[in-house]
Amino acid sequence: MVTPHRLDERAPVFVISVAAELSGMHPQTLRQYDRLGLVSPQRTRGRGRRYSARDVATLREVQRLSQEEGINLAGIKRILELQDEVTALAEQLDAVREALESLNPAQRRVFTAGRDGEISALRRGERPRRPAGGALVLWRPNRRP
Repeated sequence: MVTPHRLDERAPVFVISVAAELSGMHPQTLRQYDRLGLVSPQRTRGRGRRYSARDVATLREVQRLSQEEGINLAGIKRILELQDEVTALAEQLDAVREALESLNPAQRRVFTAGRDGEISALRRGERPRRPAGGALVLWRPNRRP
């Protein structure tokens, strides 16, 4: 039985000419987007650009936002930054959920989660340490407001 190979969408495999063709853009446009920080490919030792499948998808999205939605490049850059932030926060939330699931039922009753997503179980009656100016949020998933 042959197992299918899964390609890493973040692997830098495309030279600029191939990435330009796949995205439907001119290579000079890709260079300009790299200078502006819209899509920054990885570099080889000789400083050549190598684009991943994810970079090509981002280039297509930049083109769509620019041409179909009429958004300027500064707006597109901000949209891409916000999308990256949402993705990072979703990954952090998944990590917190996994850590919470790994706790036994007694530990799940009271816990703290730091800004970095680190979870610490608390004993009954123990208060969490709070940084100066930090907020304490009480989470009761099974109760309605």
